Amino acid sequence: MARNIEIKARNIEIKARAGNFDEQVRIAAGLAGQPPELMTQVDTFFNVPGGRLKLREFGDGTGELIHYDRPDLPGPKQSTYVLHATSEPGSLKRALGSALGVSAVVKKKRILYLAGRTRIHLDDVEGLGCFIELEVVLRPGQKTEEGEAVARELMSELGIQQSDLVSGAYVDLLTVEGIGNRKSRNP
Repeated sequence: MARNIEIKARNIEIKARAGNFDEQVRIAAGLAGQPPELMTQVDTFFNVPGGRLKLREFGDGTGELIHYDRPDLPGPKQSTYVLHATSEPGSLKRALGSALGVSAVVKKKRILYLAGRTRIHLDDVEGLGCFIELEVVLRPGQKTEEGEAVARELMSELGIQQSDLVSGAYVDLLTVEGIGNRKSRNP
């Protein structure tokens, strides 16, 4: 059995609809200067009284339990989270589903680039379409404003307009827009 790892951290995040997905992938590749990680993710959200709790399952059979809290506002915002890696996501999903109930499931294909301390996610979300997420990982004690400045600079470089920004999580968009309103593509 693989060792479970827990991480407590905070970052500055933005989520935006992709204006020109292929061009934004090309720009992200240039910013990263290294090959991307390609992955398929299934996020199962559970009913909790505060923040969001999801179990992320990866195509290789591993997973991460993630509890996070962030304001549902467009633009750069701080997110605090606790991440717990697991080698047995199936049994964990059954236990949490039984105890808390499942609120929704989000399926996506993700291209992940690392640019400095920022994770650039280029996502094709089933039922929603293509998005870009930026996660500027803050160092312990680093000011929120510093991360927000990095996020805004990357937004500019990636051609993310203010009108592209969305609030909330994919799970919220699926609830508001309904599954199947937008066509996905395979990155």
